[in-house]
Amino acid sequence: MIASESYVIGVDYGSDSVRTIIVDTANGNEVASAVFYYPRWKEQQFCNASLNRFRQHPLDYIEGLEDTIKRCVLQAGTEVAANVKAISIDTTGSTPVAVDKTGTPLALIHGFENNPNAMFVLWKDHTSVDEAAEINAHAQKFDTNYLQFVGGIYSSEWFWAKLLHVLREDEQVRNAIYSFVEHCDWIPFLLTGGNDVSKMKRGVCSAGHKILWAKEWGGLPPNDWFASLDPLLDGFTERLFKDTYTSDQAAGTISKEWASRLGLHEDVVIGVGAFDAHMGAVGGQIEPYYLSKVMGTSTCDILVAPIDEVEGKLVAGICGQVPGSVIPNMLGMEAGQSAFGDAYAWFKKILTWPLQNILAKSSIVSAEVVKQLVEETADKIIPELSRQAAAFPVEEHAELAIDWLNGRRTPDANQLMTGAFTGLDFGTDAPRMFRAIVEATCFGAKAIVERFNEQGVPVRGLIGMGGVAKKSPFIMQMMADVMDMPIRIHKSEQTCALGAAMFAATAAGIFARVEDAMDAMGQGFDAEYHPNPENVPVYKKRYEKYKELGGFIEQQINVGESKVAQQEIIAIA
Repeated sequence: MIASESYVIGVDYGSDSVRTIIVDTANGNEVASAVFYYPRWKEQQFCNASLNRFRQHPLDYIEGLEDTIKRCVLQAGTEVAANVKAISIDTTGSTPVAVDKTGTPLALIHGFENNPNAMFVLWKDHTSVDEAAEINAHAQKFDTNYLQFVGGIYSSEWFWAKLLHVLREDEQVRNAIYSFVEHCDWIPFLLTGGNDVSKMKRGVCSAGHKILWAKEWGGLPPNDWFASLDPLLDGFTERLFKDTYTSDQAAGTISKEWASRLGLHEDVVIGVGAFDAHMGAVGGQIEPYYLSKVMGTSTCDILVAPIDEVEGKLVAGICGQVPGSVIPNMLGMEAGQSAFGDAYAWFKKILTWPLQNILAKSSIVSAEVVKQLVEETADKIIPELSRQAAAFPVEEHAELAIDWLNGRRTPDANQLMTGAFTGLDFGTDAPRMFRAIVEATCFGAKAIVERFNEQGVPVRGLIGMGGVAKKSPFIMQMMADVMDMPIRIHKSEQTCALGAAMFAATAAGIFARVEDAMDAMGQGFDAEYHPNPENVPVYKKRYEKYKELGGFIEQQINVGESKVAQQEIIAIA
């Protein structure tokens, strides 16, 4: 097959929207692109932030898939559409959903349309904190450590904790559920016309990093491990899967129905799905021992290494190390932060509160002018905060923050952790607080690099991707200074979708290996930030203060949890 006559589609499902691109496999050029913002999610339907409940309706995903691909096909024209060879997708994760035996999400079945527990449980949903704690305690009772390949700590952001929470909370769902499916595995199943969940091809990415699948124990942990945790899980592994697949393989070919809906040929290959950061790392041209940082609402950090060079090394407190989860025949290691861009968005929301709640009731200006003022101000807040914060000198005793506003993902997952500020006085203003938040997110990133280095997996460089990396020189320069390491910024605006396109080209047989697809389709780098020697030693001192403050916060939370547990014991007695 001649690459120059071939096009592929990469689909990237993010937290707020789905992005689709059509790519020329000869050179990686994007010939069409489209974005669809989930309408139900935009209105925060089925969510409750005060309960840390974040659910997404499958119709948002289906509508976005059809809308973006059709618009891309229209942009690219009939000649390109006729030469589309494959589609691959990536999604957030762990974002699973309850399905029936046909693999249909329960929210698409009559009677469950408005039930949040029948919908996709978004990665950032932390309603299963208690279940995650139970899993961690339960794992210590067994000779085999079934958490050893996920950093030794199971997170409330992941598959089994979410499944157990849904089963316990909702009798209607409990009686109707047959299996539980990750978003990245369900979309390829949908596109191939799947109607039997037992035949769904599950990717090793989701299986290894979130579902405790490992070849060392022949698949998933044994049924007894789950049944003794809670009888509700008894027999559930039999309704899941035994085999897994790398993303360079085909999940099947597009169904006749979807080919017709999208205006594509019926021989289009559908690749096995994976998580966004894993495919994004490939789109960003990851190299062994370079930490690929996909920086958006949260961060997901990916490192790959030849399996024979890291064999036997277990990095504690990360989100997993799985052979083939990023690049086949390499070990894929995942870490990340639960809040990155979300931390900045939170502060922006705080600052716009008066505009939203007081200016909106103004009797001086019209509602239309108020709307325009609010939108214009909101759009300018982060750029202006960045401009002013960048002008401040780096001072050892300035305001300090902790970035755990959405809990701590890594190192050492604990979603009970909270954010904090210290060192505030009457001289503290919005730019100084913003600078402290940015610094905290950079310190959180440094803690991840430090953990890899401490445990024998050296981080030799950084690759930045995603919206924050592309749009904020202020944040990226601080990242380089804090890390005392250069960071290269990938040229592509859509590295996750581009990575999906690279996997699609490999699944279709256009390239023999995904590394070959990276070489041919990679777009290179357009910026690089180097540490400022004057700032590095000050940030090192401030990083130590960050760790001290974080340790204090963790101690207080642990003490609080211990007191609650004691009160519960007394109440039971």
